[in-house]
Amino acid sequence: MDDAQSLSHTVRNCKYHVVWIPKDRRKEVYGGLRRHLGEVSRELALQKESKVVEGRLMPDNVHMLVSVPLKYTVAQVVDVIKGKSAIHTARTLGGRRQELTR
Repeated sequence: MDDAQSLSHTVRNCKYHVVWIPKDRRKEVYGGLRRHLGEVSRELALQKESKVVEGRLMPDNVHMLVSVPLKYTVAQVVDVIKGKSAIHTARTLGGRRQELTR
């Protein structure tokens, strides 16, 4: 239990399997954005002191194994990752906006 988290009366080692689907199951996410989204997701998880242990980007969905500290809920961490990665992607791909919004 080298990566266990603890409070005064509890010790835990919980990881959550999170799955979400891009809007309209866009296949563009899988293509050119694959490596880029992995890096962005890991950086955003660190903002909430969380860690993306493992992640898989499938053609129509995203799977992540996330370790979340006790002071945050899973929903808070996933909201940050999904929301800010969408904003970052839109800003990065400003020229290809029509392709992502069809």
